Amino acid sequence: MDGFLTLLKPPGMTSSDAVLFLRKRLPRGTRVGHGGTLDPDAAGVLPICLGKATRLFDYFIDKDKEYITEACFGASTDTQDASGRVVERCGPVPEAEAIIHALPSLTGEILQRPPAFSAIKQKGKRMYELARQGKSVDVPPRAVRVDSLDYLCKLDYNRHVFRVVCGKGVYIRTLVHDLGQILGCPAHMSFLLRTRSGAFTLEQACTIEQLEEGLPPPLPLDTPLGYMPALQLDESFRHAVRNGNPLRVDHGAPKDTLFRVYLSGQFAGIAAASGEGILRFRAMLL
Repeated sequence: MDGFLTLLKPPGMTSSDAVLFLRKRLPRGTRVGHGGTLDPDAAGVLPICLGKATRLFDYFIDKDKEYITEACFGASTDTQDASGRVVERCGPVPEAEAIIHALPSLTGEILQRPPAFSAIKQKGKRMYELARQGKSVDVPPRAVRVDSLDYLCKLDYNRHVFRVVCGKGVYIRTLVHDLGQILGCPAHMSFLLRTRSGAFTLEQACTIEQLEEGLPPPLPLDTPLGYMPALQLDESFRHAVRNGNPLRVDHGAPKDTLFRVYLSGQFAGIAAASGEGILRFRAMLL
């Protein structure tokens, strides 16, 4: 079984748990992996790679993602979400008008310091492991991209909902925490739903309950690769493709441009321009 499944991961399940859940329901020996970790308390779209799709991880993992999140003002936590220990409280909370006014400062190319409770490795250990041991690690801010941060609604006197579209490496809980810092009122993320991860959407996602009843046909291997130009080859290229040989094709693209390569209409893999008229396979899937 080769292709992708889109899982609607429920809160309380880790991304690794989701892989284990599916591995038990697939033919023995099927390779399974997830395409982008979701925190255990978060819900939403988790791409699952099956078989040959596990070889395509690097070609779709850094695509943009979309989230719906709730910010709770008046208290911050050590994990920056609702699972953590409250470390600061404040009195009056900001009104919607002030919140909306602050959002542009967290949009575009920004610097973000990863949270202490994260899976980033420092000296061979996950940061959350060090944080649980009471050890602090000074991690420098990283450049990340937030394409849009839109205010949606107010749910309670201190709870507000946002839609976020961003690039790779953005911590939504840190975005909420930093919003509180800008407004002078501690805040934490109280809810997170990932509605899209690259080409994988909430509309196509299956729940755990649906997958327990039976697995749907996987999405095709080229599902997340639509951003690459397609190259259609005829049968005269079959020997070269099957052997992973360089392909002499008049592609007219700059060096390192990636192509989806099709052989007689069948997706054959990913190749990169390596010189004028030459393509070399990066991932051969036939």
